[in-house]
Amino acid sequence: MDENRLNILNSSNRMLSKLQLLSVFFEDELIYKIYLRTQVIHKLFETNPEIDINKLELFHVQFTTSLVDLLRKIKKNNENNVSLVLDEIQLTREMIDKMDDNVLTEQDFKIDRQRQALKVNLSLRKLYQVLSDNSTDYPFSKNINAFSLRYGSDFFYNITPELYNELVQHNYNDTYHNNYATIQRKLMGVLLKREFRTEFYCGLKAGNLILEVYKFMDEDRHFLFSPANNLFLFCDVTKLSGIEHNNNLSKREKLMHELQDKIDKLQSDVVTMKAYMPPEIKSLLAENYKKIADINFLQSLSDVDVQANILKAMLNTDII
Repeated sequence: MDENRLNILNSSNRMLSKLQLLSVFFEDELIYKIYLRTQVIHKLFETNPEIDINKLELFHVQFTTSLVDLLRKIKKNNENNVSLVLDEIQLTREMIDKMDDNVLTEQDFKIDRQRQALKVNLSLRKLYQVLSDNSTDYPFSKNINAFSLRYGSDFFYNITPELYNELVQHNYNDTYHNNYATIQRKLMGVLLKREFRTEFYCGLKAGNLILEVYKFMDEDRHFLFSPANNLFLFCDVTKLSGIEHNNNLSKREKLMHELQDKIDKLQSDVVTMKAYMPPEIKSLLAENYKKIADINFLQSLSDVDVQANILKAMLNTDII
């Protein structure tokens, strides 16, 4: 085998290896078919010494080289885009990790709201005794305001100042009151009848103003507690119809879940972005495959120059 023939065949094998790697990267059926057809053409020249080996070199120069350059450019562009997305995923994960170190969990909230309900029930029972005895004793449990201070920002629902004012509006003459608390007379009557058995329903906030809403265990009635002035009033929860009080995730937990959903979406996008092929390029590849798959391809090899020029033009466009 003369040296020129050997060099052309070796160069052709290297070009085939490049095309094979690109077909694996893109996992595209059309590119794989082009690779297989190019193998067939190479084998044809390799096993038939009588065919002018320079035509194989011409084929690669006019077609395969331009194709490989084009696919490499697309590959690099895709990898750059994937790299940006992977960076975003990493930064988002770091953000979730930082939030996770300080987050108050739903389980924390469930446990502490039960404790808070117990504190409020004991305080109301004590308030009833103080009012009945006309005593000056302080009726409230220790740290009764700590619950709203701890969970207000994450777990309490935002309401408008107008709704807040509407909820706390009352007739002072219809209340029992002393230096420590104010409570509606009828509310105290119901509490006494129900043996002060209530549970935490939800928390509300209007700016820095906090309200805790409680529900009677044995009936669908509610009252509110204002920690700022120790005010207890019946609460019409139909006015809170826009609030999902059964959703006990903190705002921070909700954000963490949203960020995790974002990561899942980005990871799915990475798979698509890695092998993305612009429609215009796919159309061009289909045309080129059709041409080299033609049984009379070798007879019209000089016409490949037209296709090669199109491929080269693609390298200088903004399509990819």
